[in-house]
Amino acid sequence: MKHINKVLIANRGEIAVRIMRTCREMGIETVAVYSEADRTAYHVRMADEAYYLGPPAASESYLQQDRIIDIAKRAGAQAIHPGYGFLAENPAFAEKVNAAGMIFIGPPPEAMRIMGDKTAARDTMKKAGVPIVPGSPAPLSDVREAVQVARSIGFPVLLKAAAGGGGKGMRVVSSAEEMESAFRAASSEAQSAFGDGRVYIEKYLQGPRHIEFQVFADEHGNVVHLCERECSIQRRHQKIIEESPSPLMTPELRAQMGEAAVKAAQACGYVNAGTIEFLVDQDRHFYFLEMNTRLQVEHPVTEMVVGMDLVRLQLHVAMGQPLPFTQDDVRLQGHAIECRVYAEDPRNNFLPSIGKVEFLQNPDGPGVRVDSGVTSGDEISLYYDPMIAKLIVHGENRLQAIERMLRALEEYRVFGVKTTIPFCTWVMRNDRFRSGDFDTHFVPNEFLPRLDELSSDLTEDEKIAAAAAMAFFQENGQAAPVSQAVQAANHRPASAWRLRGWKQLQRL
Repeated sequence: MKHINKVLIANRGEIAVRIMRTCREMGIETVAVYSEADRTAYHVRMADEAYYLGPPAASESYLQQDRIIDIAKRAGAQAIHPGYGFLAENPAFAEKVNAAGMIFIGPPPEAMRIMGDKTAARDTMKKAGVPIVPGSPAPLSDVREAVQVARSIGFPVLLKAAAGGGGKGMRVVSSAEEMESAFRAASSEAQSAFGDGRVYIEKYLQGPRHIEFQVFADEHGNVVHLCERECSIQRRHQKIIEESPSPLMTPELRAQMGEAAVKAAQACGYVNAGTIEFLVDQDRHFYFLEMNTRLQVEHPVTEMVVGMDLVRLQLHVAMGQPLPFTQDDVRLQGHAIECRVYAEDPRNNFLPSIGKVEFLQNPDGPGVRVDSGVTSGDEISLYYDPMIAKLIVHGENRLQAIERMLRALEEYRVFGVKTTIPFCTWVMRNDRFRSGDFDTHFVPNEFLPRLDELSSDLTEDEKIAAAAAMAFFQENGQAAPVSQAVQAANHRPASAWRLRGWKQLQRL
């Protein structure tokens, strides 16, 4: 059995902080790495040790494989946890970590290599009997082949990057006439994002649900799933709200999809935490989409409903221990929802809102959890993902979880940058979302046509609340631009009690 008493976290932000917290509970020391832009970042302050990596650009810091491994050696770390993003799904990095005599807290490099190439993954799933979306069996050689494949399976089709995901290199093509420009754009974007311009085709499903299954496997041949997460609320093909269980799910469908997820993990010799992503059509037929060979951003949703610490499980499995439970032990308890709080402007196509977080106050209370890597005074940098935090709630049922999320969102206070909090609040109040009848087109079909419902115009009462916020900052010796106070007021309407109190103070 392997032993770990010090871990280097090759990441930043909220996931680095999240991993550090579990390590601390387990008595494991943590080592942080940071770029010039992250010298005073929260994850640096949280760690037992921290080492400088390089300039702000990720290519010169968080993607410097040899430098990270050298720091881990000097710090005396026995293992490296990659978090998600950056080097998390890089098999070459995992091989280097293992070659250096350290433990890579993740899957074997070969499993990452198989599942990281989308066409190889599709072929592996087909052989394992896991349903796949009809499409090209290999990357496309040129536009002519792309048109031939598209005609054989029927338009519309989806061009996708062979070497990556997250919506990069993805284009919907409705006719042969559109193929040439879409092919060039998808290939160029894939090359820029992943250093690999290969693309392939899948049949474009109308109105699908995006549902994923958390899987876990150990070195002793045990593979289980921890049920599903609903991930259909997305912008730019990237998730922003997740929940578990899915409102679409039935016990029969869960059993079928769970069995397919386990088969998928077994087919590539998987070990540790992973996620099998599926698309589910309007007739509840499901198809393999891809596998994320790492811990997911939305893993807290699963933790809340199954009562397990997935990072702790990762560490136990990495040390060679068997999973301490079987599939029969997995039980869903209540309902959990996660809202990703990004420094983005929902009114402007969710573009990043770069700047200083002047003031941040997280919500609290029963059933509320906040995973954050940002505190008051931190900068949202143009170099990295603009996530501020993940807000997760748990309730006895879906309706209670929605109402709890609304309450938590109303308590949130972020001054200095625009955030997705107003968008998340709008979704929680939306009738379509509350009914559970939605799909991956929710944002373009439901939200964008009703964008005016997020108007920033202030009522008279909200103007008074903004003035109160301004006064608070001034009394505490801080200069707060009016725009920040306005944003504070927009996050939650001022209560009548507070407004009356402020008016009385004005008269004194």
